[in-house]
Amino acid sequence: MSRNNSPPPIPLSIEVCVDSVRSALNAVRGGADRLEVCQNLGVGGGTTPSLGLVKAIKKSVDVPLMVMVRPRTGDFLYDEEEIQVMLEDIRVFKQHRVHGVVLGALKPDGRVDVEVAKRLVDEALPLQVCFHRAFDMTRDPAEALADVMNIGGISRILTSGHGPTVPESLGTLELLFNRIQELHDDLPWALSILPGSGINADTLGPILDTLLPLGMRELHLSGGGWEESGMEPERRRQGFGMGVGESEWNVWVTSEAKVRAVRRFLDAVWIEYSRHEPT
Repeated sequence: MSRNNSPPPIPLSIEVCVDSVRSALNAVRGGADRLEVCQNLGVGGGTTPSLGLVKAIKKSVDVPLMVMVRPRTGDFLYDEEEIQVMLEDIRVFKQHRVHGVVLGALKPDGRVDVEVAKRLVDEALPLQVCFHRAFDMTRDPAEALADVMNIGGISRILTSGHGPTVPESLGTLELLFNRIQELHDDLPWALSILPGSGINADTLGPILDTLLPLGMRELHLSGGGWEESGMEPERRRQGFGMGVGESEWNVWVTSEAKVRAVRRFLDAVWIEYSRHEPT
């Protein structure tokens, strides 16, 4: 069925990470409700996008944009020079009226760097702030959750559940969802868990069975893959290290079909779930 024939807006939202205008268009056409805008998704999990990309995507789609603030690939232990770059990027994106920013910082011992994160969050507010998958690189998820709560002002935590993928980490995600529910009335702001990694139409069933009853109302995916270059084969010079991925000539692109498959699955499950959810 087409997006126009799908049910009215529902409390199950899809965030898709993208690193090009083409991928942004594909994601929204497939049913994405929000985008995380990055650069270099195919290598290192995404970095801070250019202002030009953010502005071009804003002109091309009409959904909220969360913008990655990560000055490089690699670990999440930042020196003062890198922190200054992140603060400046936040100021620039804030001036251009993005919906929010995505960030994270760790200490050498594997804990969340609350002090650095507070500096970044204070610069970003009143924008929404998502603590990204640096969370999954911490030494203990419960400790990391407490640290993120101590930062203040963070809207959501993007996490696989401290494992490689969401389907492999449902037990930890249950603990995180339950802990946030326990503390809900004591938090001065809304904080939610955004499951992400390994989510597609084939893996959604167990994820929804486990996390919908615990209050999950959004999820994160890339829906992407490597697409072969349009360069003529004889013009593809090899061995220069200019590309990444499965070959030097492939391009990372979000698939409209993959996002739409997730959208359809969620719409169908939510209709059924709503019929049986206690009032």
